[in-house]
Amino acid sequence: MARFLIDYQICIMQKFPDFLVPGQKIGIVSPARKISKTEIEPALEEIKKRGFIPVLGKNIFSEFHQFAGTDNERTADFQDMLNNTEIKAILCARGGYGSVRIIERLDFSKFLKSPKWICGYSDITVFHSFMHQQFGCSTIHCTMPVHFGDPQYDAKSIDTLFDALTGRQIKYQWDSNPLNKNGKASGILVGGNLSILYSLRGTRMDLNTAGKILFFEDLDEYLYHIDRMVYNIRLGGMLDSVKAIVVGSLSDMKDNTIPYGKTAPEIVLEHTENLGVPVCFGAPAGHQKSNYAFILGAKVNLEVSSEKVNLGFQTFG
Repeated sequence: MARFLIDYQICIMQKFPDFLVPGQKIGIVSPARKISKTEIEPALEEIKKRGFIPVLGKNIFSEFHQFAGTDNERTADFQDMLNNTEIKAILCARGGYGSVRIIERLDFSKFLKSPKWICGYSDITVFHSFMHQQFGCSTIHCTMPVHFGDPQYDAKSIDTLFDALTGRQIKYQWDSNPLNKNGKASGILVGGNLSILYSLRGTRMDLNTAGKILFFEDLDEYLYHIDRMVYNIRLGGMLDSVKAIVVGSLSDMKDNTIPYGKTAPEIVLEHTENLGVPVCFGAPAGHQKSNYAFILGAKVNLEVSSEKVNLGFQTFG
């Protein structure tokens, strides 16, 4: 039987893993697409510069077609990091595809006794949803090591990751979008990549969004597929009782020869504007230059006005 289908008897008593202090170890694994040593070297230097010790998975540079090694190799790396009590955070090196292929192979028994931060975005939404639904444990939606050396990315994205890991206060503000639905809301933030959330519907990782604030972003999708996915989460009840919706980047959208007729934000708005809750676009998170750290599972305060959007994270209680 797949391990994640077994009901764990141990419960995480702390909502947040311990925040990090300099001198502790940060693990790096690649649970999805393959990555090279050259791509990851800037991240190793950055982690050391911040006062932490990077530890690479034994198989991180393995290759099996598009993956960073076989399912067994990627599982072994992630399991080692989960079990090692000296590792205080696990950074996923990159996304791509493959996380769902290993999630059911992992044993979280030791993790539950000594929880740690799991960090990443895109395909790593598999882990975010799993950790929230199965254990109620917070994770960090954030930039990944593959981006650390890319000049196209905002250096502040890296700063916010380390702010989140070390427990610094996190508050973001960005310009309002004409499509926004103004208002205030407080609640637990959940979500991640829309395509991954859509792919997890009907599984044990399908998010319970009732009374929570839903965040999502996406990349490189056909506009009609955005409509299909948002239709799915609406018809499936995911939007029925949300307190607010925060939309990050909807980047590099594609259209057919016969245009769909709406932009991605307009498609989302069509499904959310009558919910009676705040809806905001343009959050600095996702597949874009600014990909700031969002602590999923944390309580947030959201204020959407005609001029600005303010999002503040409560990470202590």
